[in-house]
Amino acid sequence: MSNDALIMELSANLGPVRRRSVLRDAALLLALGSVELALLLGLNLMRPDMGEVIGSTYMLWKLGGLASLAVISGVTAISSFSPPKSPRQGLTITFGLAVLAMIAGAILGSDAEGTLLERLSPIHGIICSLCIIILSLPMMAMMAVLMRRAAPSHPERSAMVAGLAASTWAALIFAVCCPVNDPLYVIVWYSAACAIVTAASRWLLPRGFRL
Repeated sequence: MSNDALIMELSANLGPVRRRSVLRDAALLLALGSVELALLLGLNLMRPDMGEVIGSTYMLWKLGGLASLAVISGVTAISSFSPPKSPRQGLTITFGLAVLAMIAGAILGSDAEGTLLERLSPIHGIICSLCIIILSLPMMAMMAVLMRRAAPSHPERSAMVAGLAASTWAALIFAVCCPVNDPLYVIVWYSAACAIVTAASRWLLPRGFRL
């Protein structure tokens, strides 16, 4: 059988494939994040003093930093699902921005009172981390679906940045509920949650992509 005949036989029963749209993928992720935020607000879980603290330096650092990380990692993840794109530059920018945000937070919280254990509040910190991980699961599942529909040329890196995007979006959503005002607490426990989600995404998503 000639190559042309083989190609015709293999493609004879194939249906049309919907063309991938980066804007549509971004809209789906944004819609999912909005639904999660709306559910939390609908359950009246927003911190009660949000109106008073929203303009504080701490909240500007917290929400602004998380929003920047979520947007950059999200854009990097979606664009990396296309074959010619590599997420390396976006990952570098995201990690660099995360380090700068941590440094700024350390400076912001340098005059905080209390012992290290009191500031970290491990019991509450673990609960916060678990909440962020749970909130990230729907976003990570959506990322997995979008990744399987595309053809990333670097699936491991794409999976890593997808995990970063899912976790930072979840952290941003959870930030409107978290009542703690200590940057050290945010740096430690939010970073722990994001690291767990990113590692899980890096391990799980490429496996599903190869199935």
